[in-house]
Amino acid sequence: QVQLVEFGGGLVQPGGSLRISCAASGSIVRVNVMGWYRQAPGKERELVASVTGDGSTTYADSVKGRFTISRDNAKTVHLQMNSLKPEDTAVYYCNADLILLYGGYSSIYWGQGTQVTVSS
Repeated sequence: QVQLVEFGGGLVQPGGSLRISCAASGSIVRVNVMGWYRQAPGKERELVASVTGDGSTTYADSVKGRFTISRDNAKTVHLQMNSLKPEDTAVYYCNADLILLYGGYSSIYWGQGTQVTVSS
């Protein structure tokens, strides 16, 4: 079993910064990829950023140059968000592709989501 716990959401002013984090717990043997999706009201859930086990990163065009994703040795992923815009307002969901100790294949897991609101 796996649990993804998210931290750091909140309300920020336009142009401000926020860091959100996601900690994966459980009998995890390998992390293939961890990242963040977001979903605004009435919109499809979209990929924001991801990082693979070998360090390769992917960013949505809308956040390139403003957001930075990183992952530490404790199976925790961080998303540093700078120069935030009102259109960044959404629920941000942690996502992970993991191989567990007693599982023979990788599976996708989701966090519960954390609200990020950018408003004056």
